[in-house]
Order: sequence, then C-alpha cells, then structure tokens
Amino acid sequence: MKHSRRKAAHRIAAVTLLMAGCASPVAWLVSRENAEQQVVAFAQEESRRVIAGQESLRLDGPNAAAKAEQAAQLLTGGLFEIAEIYSAAGDKLAESVTAAGEPLEAQLPPHGKPSYTRASYESLRLPSDQWVLRVFVPLRELADGPITGYFEGVRLIPAWQHAQILSDAFIVALMVCLASLVCGAAIYPVVVRLAEENERKARLVLESHIAMMEALGRAIAKRDSDTGAHNYRVAWLSAKTGEALGLQGAPMQSLIAGSFLHDAGKIGIPDAILLKPGRLDDAEMQIMRTHVEQGEQIVSGAGWLDGARDVVAGHHEKWDGSGYPLGLRGEQIPLAARIFAVADVFDALSSRRPYKEPFPPEQVMRILQEGRGQHFDPQVIDVFTDLAPALRAQLEGLDEEGVKGLMSDMVHRHFDTLQ
Repeated sequence: MKHSRRKAAHRIAAVTLLMAGCASPVAWLVSRENAEQQVVAFAQEESRRVIAGQESLRLDGPNAAAKAEQAAQLLTGGLFEIAEIYSAAGDKLAESVTAAGEPLEAQLPPHGKPSYTRASYESLRLPSDQWVLRVFVPLRELADGPITGYFEGVRLIPAWQHAQILSDAFIVALMVCLASLVCGAAIYPVVVRLAEENERKARLVLESHIAMMEALGRAIAKRDSDTGAHNYRVAWLSAKTGEALGLQGAPMQSLIAGSFLHDAGKIGIPDAILLKPGRLDDAEMQIMRTHVEQGEQIVSGAGWLDGARDVVAGHHEKWDGSGYPLGLRGEQIPLAARIFAVADVFDALSSRRPYKEPFPPEQVMRILQEGRGQHFDPQVIDVFTDLAPALRAQLEGLDEEGVKGLMSDMVHRHFDTLQ
C-alpha cells in the first residue's frame, strides 16, 4: 500500500501545483485589473461630477469653450495630469496639462476624433516606463439622453499606488496558491483511501486471473498425463525469450497466457486418442489436430484470456508454411506463436518423458538449428541460442514448485500494473 500512497501523493502534488501555477497568475491579473477599474471608476465619476458642477454638460452654446476650459483646469492637478474636453462633434474645446503631464503627452498614442458611446479606459506602459490610465467618458445631460460632448483624461499612477496595486494583487495570488495547497492537503487522505481500496481490488482481480490461468493450465496438463511442470517451463522459457526480443505490455501478457494454455483444446480430444500409448494413425491424427481449433474457441471471447489466442491458434504453424491448421508461413504467424514453438520443442527435447530420456544439450541445440528457417523463425532461434545455456542452468534440478516460483515472478512482473 506504500506504493499507492506515494502514487497518490505524487498525483495530488502535481495537480495541486498545476492548479496553483495556473490560478495564481490569473488571480494576480484579475486583482490588478479590478484595482485599475476601481481607480478608473472613481476618476470617471469624479470627472462627470466636476463637469456637471461647471455646467459644462452642454457644450454647444457661446460659453461652451470657457466652461470647458474651467472644468478641464479643475480636473488636472488632482485626478488627472491631462484633461481634454470635446464637443459632441469631436472638436477639442479645452485642454489642461500639469507639469507632470507635459512629458506624458508626447508619449501617448494619437487617436482620431472621439465617437464612442460608452465609458472605457486604456492601461498604458509608456516608453518612459511610467504607468498611466487613459480614461474616455461620453458626456450626457441625462443618463439616457444624447451625447453632448466627450471628456478624456490621463492619470499617472504614482509609484506608491502602483506598488500598492501590485502588492494587493500579489497577496490575492498568494492566497489562491495557498488555498490550492490546502485543498490538496485536505483531499489527500480521501484520495489515498480510495486509491488503496482500488489497488486492493485490482490486485485481487489480478491474482484471481493468474490463479485461473494457472489452474486451467494445470488441468490441461494433467488431462495429458503431464505433471504441469512443462507448462511452467515453456511459459518461462517463452517469456525470457520475449524479453530478449523486447516484448512488453499486452504482447508479453499474450505470450505468457498463451504459453500456459497452448493445449487448451486437448480437453475436447477423446481419451482413446489423447492417451493412446502408441503411434496415432492418420484418422486419429486428424482428430488430434482439432485441438488447435477447439483451444482457440475456448480462449476466444473469454475476456482476459483472449490474449492467449495467438499462441493457442498458431503454435503448430511452421516458418516454411508446412504447419497446421492454416499453413501460415513466415511473419504471417504471430510472433508469440513463433517464440513459443522454439520454447516448446526445446523443453520437449530436454525433458524426461515416460517414453524417452532427455536429449543432451548439444543434440537439442543441433535439432533446433536444423529447424531454423523451416520449422522456426530464424531471428527467434538466434536469440534463443544465445540464451539457452543460461536458461538451462536456471532450470536444472528444479521441480514443479521451483519452476512455478520462477514463473510466478515473471507473471507478476508483466501483469501487475500496480507495481
């Protein structure tokens, strides 16, 4: 269960850091924009109040320019460094600029006559590295009345206010980051408990699958008067060869399951043929060969065992096309079946049977080499030849329980996705 805790911790930490990393900058930007909008909203409201107080909302009379000039002067020096008032036609009537606003004016981007209908603003970083807010306000005598003029103001954000806005934004971003981390820590025990429960159930399912595969393999072996050690040996030999060829994941699982269940179809062969001590005649051999098709039917559509089909259906095919039941040749034969064919013959020749003694290692390898390119895939034979001495040494002297132990490690290494 330590693995599940570590895995859950890593995932929660990754998600939490991702959330914090994404949410904090967004919170920083939103907080900064909100601060800007608050400043702008106050400036817009104050500019309307001053202009209304100077009776400058009507900018079409003979005193329009004088009233506009007076209002512009009142708006500069406090809220704005630059204040401009335009007529309804967009003609500038008045402009007031503070000493601090004069160097700003040359750095502002130009624009045409105002024609907007809603208040807005621009946040600008000037070439002088100063931060200004440019406010645009349409003027109306009545809230829903026609536009009578326009006010445009430029507010220089002082260094202290800029620092305050950034500081507030940073605090909000930090709080969001801490909230993400706290949430991650709070859900960790819940996720760990769920992960451990899922892992426990998945391991039980895996173990039941493996037990079912082994039990079915042993039942098949005993049906054929075998101790069952043959199944473990050929499965282990096949898996070791598959590893050397780079198999992993589903292809390796198919190879192991198929090696255990390669003779599943012999369950359907009559005892008189399956257990006949002498040589089978042609009719009996024809029946015996049906175990391939019967085995394929047994494992096909059986969910977890479906992967065994490649070996079950193809382990009697030969590289040169002389095998059965389909006479496949070369790479038409599934790789798992080509690997198993070598392991199966190697074990049959190397093992003691009621009707024979084990062949010497040199003779076994000579027979395998004679089948290279005919019975066996040349690449598989070459890889297996390099492995054979070490594989033989590991198997030497092991009984069924010993070989089962080797295979158990192999099965859990390639089937246990919870490692």
